[in-house]
Amino acid sequence: MREFLSKEAAALSPYTPGEQPLDRAYTKLNTNESPFPPSPKVLAALTPDEFRKLNLYSDPTCRVLVNAVAARYGVPPESVIAGNGSDEILAFAFRAFCGAGISVAYADITYSFYQSQTALFGLDATMIPLRDDFTLCVDDYMNVPGTVFIANPNAPTGMALPVSDIMRLLEANQNRVVVVDEAYVDFGGETCVPLTQRFDNLLVVQTFSKSRSLAGGRIGFAIGAPGLIAALNRVKYSFHPYNVNRLSLLAGAAAMEDEAYFQDCTKTVMDNRARTTEALRNMGFTVLPSKANFVFAKSDRLSGGDIYRGLKARGVLVRWFDTPRLRDWLRISIGSREQMQTLLDRLKDMLEGA
Repeated sequence: MREFLSKEAAALSPYTPGEQPLDRAYTKLNTNESPFPPSPKVLAALTPDEFRKLNLYSDPTCRVLVNAVAARYGVPPESVIAGNGSDEILAFAFRAFCGAGISVAYADITYSFYQSQTALFGLDATMIPLRDDFTLCVDDYMNVPGTVFIANPNAPTGMALPVSDIMRLLEANQNRVVVVDEAYVDFGGETCVPLTQRFDNLLVVQTFSKSRSLAGGRIGFAIGAPGLIAALNRVKYSFHPYNVNRLSLLAGAAAMEDEAYFQDCTKTVMDNRARTTEALRNMGFTVLPSKANFVFAKSDRLSGGDIYRGLKARGVLVRWFDTPRLRDWLRISIGSREQMQTLLDRLKDMLEGA
């Protein structure tokens, strides 16, 4: 068979999603999904009449969703863009704010999608190592040229920076764009959204996948100065004008407006995270301080790979990164109380047999 792959495509380093095996039922703690269903208001919004409109294109301006986000965060609609998941927004940002003469910088241990986009667009990148304790120090970014991407809280560590650190970075050089990826901020982190009304070089990206239980809906958004949003829309309308489907627009707006359900779900996840962290530490695990809907942990008794494989054999999926600095660590999504107890029971069984 002839090989049709271009040299450029062959050189890509694709993002590796968390595994989704179908061979059996698993306690799934490997992809940071919400353990809760969408808000009841989401289900009420998706009426049979709305399904009958699927023969029509969705609104390319995403007005109903943009307005809901703008109202929730107290910003003007022209400061908001909606996307097909936050990954699409991030991809737009890589295309809009990086390129010839504009490099990109991000941590060496962070969301690996950034590396995928760097390769996809052929960008010059600077990867800045996290400190030995996995903390990100903004001082390391002060003199780095080009666009800066920071996941806050970071993934896979779950550790978060205070807004004051991001503000120092913005003040140090207002001639470069800083993109703060807040996919996990709703689980105890500190959002930078208020700073977008002060700094026209700040873009904040968030998602509905985690705290609003809509991972399957593929909805994300960004908030920034109107100039930044216009730049993202320029990329969007050059690539994917009808980027959010009709049903996801309605689902996202309804989820954004159900503040009580959002608060209840995030609080439950944070409570379960605290209980899980304490239990893991009592079992001898090292657990980093997390502000996300997952914890990053390691055991001195078993390797990360051994724990990952042992849990999978026992019906529990967690995420293991087989890379030099992370090989001993596991990223464990926070699920329901019952799911976390299953994890702890399986780990206890493994450690007793070690």
